Amino acid sequence: MTSTVVETEPTGEIDLQRRPGRWIGHWDPEDQGFWRTVGRSIARRNLVYSIFAEHIGFSVWLLWSIVVVRLDDVGWQLSTSQALWLTAVPSGVGALLRLPYTFAVPIFGGRNWTIVSALLLVLPCLGLAWAVENPEIGYVPLLLIAATAGLGGGNFASSMANISFFYPEREKGWALGLNAAGGNIGVAVVQFLVPQVVVLGGGLALSRAGLMYVPLAVAAAVCAYLFMDNLAEAKADVKPVLSSLRHADTWIMSLLYIGTFGSFIGYSAAFPTLLNSVFGRPDIALSWAFIGAGIGSFFRPLGGRLADRMGGARVTIGSFVLMAVGAYGALWSVQERSLGVFFAAFMLLFVATGIGNGSTYRMISKIFRVKGEDLGGSPETMLSMRRQAAGALGIISSVGAFGGFLVPICYAWAKSTYGGIQPALRFYVGFFLVLLVVTWVAYVRPGSRMARAGV
Repeated sequence: MTSTVVETEPTGEIDLQRRPGRWIGHWDPEDQGFWRTVGRSIARRNLVYSIFAEHIGFSVWLLWSIVVVRLDDVGWQLSTSQALWLTAVPSGVGALLRLPYTFAVPIFGGRNWTIVSALLLVLPCLGLAWAVENPEIGYVPLLLIAATAGLGGGNFASSMANISFFYPEREKGWALGLNAAGGNIGVAVVQFLVPQVVVLGGGLALSRAGLMYVPLAVAAAVCAYLFMDNLAEAKADVKPVLSSLRHADTWIMSLLYIGTFGSFIGYSAAFPTLLNSVFGRPDIALSWAFIGAGIGSFFRPLGGRLADRMGGARVTIGSFVLMAVGAYGALWSVQERSLGVFFAAFMLLFVATGIGNGSTYRMISKIFRVKGEDLGGSPETMLSMRRQAAGALGIISSVGAFGGFLVPICYAWAKSTYGGIQPALRFYVGFFLVLLVVTWVAYVRPGSRMARAGV
């Protein structure tokens, strides 16, 4: 076993206890001397390549959200409900995969699993490239192939759990916000690039939508292999992950994350189809729908930064207020047939979900830190709570991602049952208001332990 020793200030030496396979045995970001001399640079390097891999994962996850708008042009004849199911199923599969992906970090190591998960993205890319050019296979096989894009959704849970170990508590909100935003913006990038790439050189080659991401997925795996690290602290028994299930806060935060991230990914997936089906404007869907996901991604790290300064729960409440306003504006615009107001209302929704994504994720590590302090605050207890927080991050991201499945399905149900999406929008207004109340009662109510701790 080899070690890397770094000279520091008067305190002496810091032994990272490096082992083969880019394992780091000693990691203590809460020690300011350690963080200043060796920790920050290593954490930043891992964050950069984690963002790259997660970005590609998100792009593959949401490929179908924009591809579905052009399927009729290559021989597919789909109803609005069928199109919305094609965008929903990858979200549902991605949500399911986030649980095993969370466990993969403590079992295999964050760097090692980033390599594997990036290479797995090649499968849905090649599947899409073949399926869209063969409409004779029928709708069910197309839906099953679309489901494999859910592999890209699982990456988020393992990436966030891994990066949470690298950063000290005081910088987690910003770091996790950047990591998540780098992934989230993959939605905007894919919705912007695919319409351009598939028509390069004239004609329409929808298969390029999948093929363009094959070399990028391989590049993400290679970068993880060369530049990322595994932390021994993160390579823990899965018991702490299971222990996080016993906390009521894990499930409360899962509900809140359905409202923030579930809304973001669900609206991102459904927005192009809604612009096409509700207003009959495929041109706007293909040219401008990406702006919503881009705005939401941009505001995610801001939500984390605001949460670092003001408290995540207060910022989350503000985001739910904005979401309720945005959903009501979208409802009004559909009733009045105002495309401009519809687009603006969805932009407000994307801003609010981005802020809420960052603030809710910041709340999780803070909640578990408070729980550790209440149990005595010993180094062993705090380490256990950091591991439970990492496990909770994955579980919450998994449950929350089901919102990305439910949002398009709710629109599909409303459209097929009532002939319009108004019932779905009315539900969202009420749902966001309920989540606002839940956040206040659990984390902001005067006198409560979490409120006093500034969660």
